[in-house]
Formats: sequence, C-alpha cells, structure tokens
Amino acid sequence: MRTLGNILWFLIGGLEMGLAWWLAGLVMYVSIVGIPFGRSCFEIGTFTFFPFGREAVRRDLVTGEGDVGTSPLGTVGNVLWFLLCGWWLALGHLVTAAALIVTIIGIPFGIQHVKIAGLTLSPIGKTVVRTEVAQAARRRG
Repeated sequence: MRTLGNILWFLIGGLEMGLAWWLAGLVMYVSIVGIPFGRSCFEIGTFTFFPFGREAVRRDLVTGEGDVGTSPLGTVGNVLWFLLCGWWLALGHLVTAAALIVTIIGIPFGIQHVKIAGLTLSPIGKTVVRTEVAQAARRRG
C-alpha cells in the first residue's frame, strides 16, 4: 500500500514540491554559508518525493547524541531558514494540500502535505527515517 501511495503522491504533487526543496538546496549551496541548510533541503526534498513509510524526526532521538542542529544554534538556524526560504515552501505545501483536500480521494495526500509544511518550519536538526525506526526512537527517547 505504501508503494501505491508513494506513486500516486509523486504524480499529484510530490514531484513539484520535491523539486522546490531541491531548488532551495541549490540556492543555499551557492551561498556557501547556507550549506548546512542545503543539506537539509536535499534530504527533505528526497523525502517529499516519496514520503509514505518514512518520517522526519529529531536527529538526537535517533542517534542518542546532540549535535549543532539540535542545539540552540540549530534553533537560530531554523529561524533564519524560515525567514529566507521556509515560508514559501510551507505556502507551496499548504496550497497543494488545500487543492487536494477539496477532492475526497486527495484527503490523505493533503494531510501529508500539511505534515511536510510543518516540517518546513524547522528542518535543521531533523533526519528522515523509516516509520518503524521513528517509532522505536520515540519509545527510547
């Protein structure tokens, strides 16, 4: 079922939004200073192509160790991210979600776009893992 969901997702909005994330990543890499942001963009962009069966979770929950992205410096980075790029990616996901939710069959896909829009608010310090790994990390953490 995940495979079918991912194929449908890719065809009705996943491709466009994944490419938007990758474009943001390229812009960040070009700026040199934004390379850490670009890394997150590429990881989440790839997640946006095929999100079913995977989740974005805090990196310290998965690894058990803190890092720069999960520290207060990561919070500052997330604020800068949202001001520079995050708001327009969130807007893209929310507009796509609204268009999908209007159709009955598109409701699960719209809900997934809303979840990714939430991720757009603070992608620094997050990693994408299989759903089972995310659940195990939450139980441990």
